[in-house]
Amino acid sequence: MKKKLQKYAEDFLEYLLEVRGYSETSIITYEIALRQMMEVSHFYEEDAVTVLDITPFRFKIVKNHKKTIAKKLSAIRSFVKYLEDQMHMSVKLIADESIKVPQSLPKPIEETYIEEVLSKANLEEKLLISMLYGLGLRISELSELKLENIKESWIQIHGKGNKVRELPLLGELEKLIKLYTAQAMPKKYLFEKGNSPMNSAQLRYKLTKLFKEAGFKVTPHQLRHSFATHLLNNGARIADVSELLGHATMATTQVYTKLGSVKKMQEYMKAHPLAGKNP
Repeated sequence: MKKKLQKYAEDFLEYLLEVRGYSETSIITYEIALRQMMEVSHFYEEDAVTVLDITPFRFKIVKNHKKTIAKKLSAIRSFVKYLEDQMHMSVKLIADESIKVPQSLPKPIEETYIEEVLSKANLEEKLLISMLYGLGLRISELSELKLENIKESWIQIHGKGNKVRELPLLGELEKLIKLYTAQAMPKKYLFEKGNSPMNSAQLRYKLTKLFKEAGFKVTPHQLRHSFATHLLNNGARIADVSELLGHATMATTQVYTKLGSVKKMQEYMKAHPLAGKNP
């Protein structure tokens, strides 16, 4: 049965290369995953159904990085789908439970880069950057921000799941809003186009274009990440940052502390006299 499985795997890899047009690098990745799986897994017939039990394989790779495990499982699922669709086999895959892969965060933007772009921006662009970076807003929250929710020294944000949070307005940001509203004369929303609010795509385009002209590739979400990371790096309490971001739990916010720790370690390795010296 194992030889039959190996033959199917070889046919599958050839199918990916010749029919699906996968790159050789991708083929090698699939081949490694399938070879490792076949070395330890159980493959047998039961009640006219082909059973592939990869439980031993899951135990073997349990210490791998979560992303690596997810990729290997994806390769095996693709192989099983090939057996079902192309070989017309009925396959039961055991121990196929998905693994949750942590989302990687974009790198925070250096403060000096943000200041550089702000120095060249017009009033609308300055306000756009300042709202995202100064308050840690999501782009959708900024798009839907109504003038009636901007109070003196406070701003009310309607976030995910209809959750409402109140954020303190920095003095400079408050002045910027007053200048902008006096000039642009918005009627209902802070950022408008005609009689409608600017949607997320329109605001995102303005922001990415502005940073691109300065030589930087930046997304609105990166400014939100930068808001959180810079606050934590400068001693803000994680509970306070979590509340400002509108996170449901502090666990979501804790990922930013890891980014800060990595930066601290890099700075330490560059600065300490013993760093880089051979023992």
